Amino acid sequence: QVQLVESGGGLVQAGGSLRLSCAASGRTFSSYVMGWFRQAPGKEREFVAGISSSGGNTYYKDSVKGRFTISRDNAKDTVYLQMNSLKPEDTAVYYCAADYHPRGYIGTMWYEYDYWGQGTQVTVSS
Repeated sequence: QVQLVESGGGLVQAGGSLRLSCAASGRTFSSYVMGWFRQAPGKEREFVAGISSSGGNTYYKDSVKGRFTISRDNAKDTVYLQMNSLKPEDTAVYYCAADYHPRGYIGTMWYEYDYWGQGTQVTVSS
């Protein structure tokens, strides 16, 4: 079993920044691909960013490229999402997720991930 706990969400004005953290426990963190997803009210959960188990590869949703950065610290069992130049359309509950199955790529679909955190709210005001 893997437990994931997100933190760092909040209310920020457009153009501002937030840094989300996701602390993992339970199994070997460095074995997982990690992803960040988000879900806005009335919308489906969508992929935001992912990072390989070593941290050497990352992948982003087009609309966040250049604004968001995913990173991980395997010594601290933590993955981060630095969000800059935030826009009102970034408002959502953000979830971190762990993919324990070695696929050879970073999954972008929710069903490719095995474990989920409880989510943290990000609200961007205009």
